[in-house]
Amino acid sequence: MRDADTPGATGSTWFQRFLLPGFAFKAVVIGGGYATGRELAEFFLPSGPWGGLAAMLLAMVIWSLVCAVTFTFARATRAYDYRTFFERLLGPGWILFEIAYVLFVVLILSVFGAAAGAIAAATLGLPPLVGTLALAVAIALFATFGNASVERLFKYVSFLLYGVYALFVVLALGSFGDRISANFALSTPADGWAAGGLTYASYNIVGAVVILPVMRHLTSRRDAIVSGLIAGPLAMLPALLFFICMIAFYPGIAKETLPSDFLLQQLHIPVFHLLFQVMIFAALLESGTGSVHAINERIAAVWRARRGMDLSHRARAGIAAVLLVGCIFVADRFGLVALIGNGYRILAYTLLAVYVVPLLTIGLYRLVRGGAGERGS
Repeated sequence: MRDADTPGATGSTWFQRFLLPGFAFKAVVIGGGYATGRELAEFFLPSGPWGGLAAMLLAMVIWSLVCAVTFTFARATRAYDYRTFFERLLGPGWILFEIAYVLFVVLILSVFGAAAGAIAAATLGLPPLVGTLALAVAIALFATFGNASVERLFKYVSFLLYGVYALFVVLALGSFGDRISANFALSTPADGWAAGGLTYASYNIVGAVVILPVMRHLTSRRDAIVSGLIAGPLAMLPALLFFICMIAFYPGIAKETLPSDFLLQQLHIPVFHLLFQVMIFAALLESGTGSVHAINERIAAVWRARRGMDLSHRARAGIAAVLLVGCIFVADRFGLVALIGNGYRILAYTLLAVYVVPLLTIGLYRLVRGGAGERGS
């Protein structure tokens, strides 16, 4: 049974209501460092095999809870772009999130560009700038055509990604499963696992508001809660599987710029090595597209309110091009490891302060009291 305030979601499919939000969230968080294994080495390996797993499970639970509250609040207030969402949540303070999010997009697009460049150099022997430019052009193309194009990207890349990760685990267990078991049996300290999980979850949880455009498919509060709870496991499962494989070469693998490439070299299967790199590029593409699309939708909402018309494809392409070209130069100037290590932790606590804390206090209070929908109306 649908709620009385369902925002035009009649006809939404089961996939759009329950799985698409999780696939979209995964698309945003998987990014350059997750897909290449660099973030896993940065935030989870320092706590050892079991401490790293504990940190990942903590991050997954945080993602599920915050996604569930975010999706429910967005639906109750009819907030399907991040500016509207934070106007409902913070009032005039919405500008604080805007500033943090723009910095976030600059940082992650720079990371994605650096990762694409590193992949082009490691796999094909091309100059890094070639890979970075190829990614930028692909992101701009998908972002140009709006929601339908972006949602199809999330769907089909997700199938590719889960399939490749599953095959990778099978191959890794067959090749060096004994090393994985041996390293999990080691008595290693698990210090700092909670801090690692909280930090990783905090700066990635912004993905829950990046994907607000797909919330228009939700038909009830139950849809919002269930899809939010599912989003955490859908986003963390590939990372969890990849982390287990990384343990075969713990602790030395923590120093690798591209842990994924290091592991693939140990498999000695050139065809799969190429397939995995294609998958990583696709993951970078969907992550970057999701972030740029969120800005396009934020501008489109204002444009629609003021002009009474939709943002044109040409305008969407122009916005994407400006963002991407600026970030390419940042990616070309700094390395992948430096970008992740120096920028993400500061951003994590900023987003925690302007998004997660207000959502789980003000937002949750208003949802429980039933006032969120009234304010949104």
